[in-house]
Amino acid sequence: MALQILNAGPPPEDVAEQIRAAIAGKLPEAAIEVRPQGPGHFEITVTDVAFDGLNRVKQQQLVYGAITELMAGQNPAVHAIDRLECLVP
Repeated sequence: MALQILNAGPPPEDVAEQIRAAIAGKLPEAAIEVRPQGPGHFEITVTDVAFDGLNRVKQQQLVYGAITELMAGQNPAVHAIDRLECLVP
């Protein structure tokens, strides 16, 4: 079996901006904070009225749905969301 050396990928700050932009594309009125925690790991806080009346799972599904492409493939830019907080203003 061959050893695969993984590329370090883009800087975490650039990936954080990609995450923020992807979420803003789905939830344009949201206040979004993305904090890099390490290579490929992030914490996200999203505040939006769109979450009103939704349970926690549905709220998080909206956010994860926005960033699915960033978590796909063999060497994705986003490996894990260590913390996802969805808030209603």
